[in-house]
Amino acid sequence: MRGPRGAGSGRGIDRGSVTAEFAIVLPAVVLVLVAVLLVAAAAATQVRCTDAARAGARAAALGSGEAEVAAIASDLAGEQARVSVSSADGWVVVRVTAPVATGPFGAAGLTASAQFSARAEPGSEP
Repeated sequence: MRGPRGAGSGRGIDRGSVTAEFAIVLPAVVLVLVAVLLVAAAAATQVRCTDAARAGARAAALGSGEAEVAAIASDLAGEQARVSVSSADGWVVVRVTAPVATGPFGAAGLTASAQFSARAEPGSEP
């Protein structure tokens, strides 16, 4: 025959401890997940800015106008990107800056930027 539960089994003391541990660990796991997602968004935006600056500099080096270069870079970096084009001494420089998409954490104010320089091709007018 079995004895009464709780008093001699030792299980009554541990009751609810898993719930308490879960309540402590869950916010930490969520915080780490949010941090990983923010870093991934920043990295993706940085890659887009770098690609946009490279493509814009190449187009400018081949003689495209500033408006066309800005359109090419904006297409690659996104609508919110700011593109600046300058040229001096036969070199063209394209700088692209874009905000990082942080979703509900938009107050973070993170931005990514990239700058790319290219030598103007002979016969082209940057």
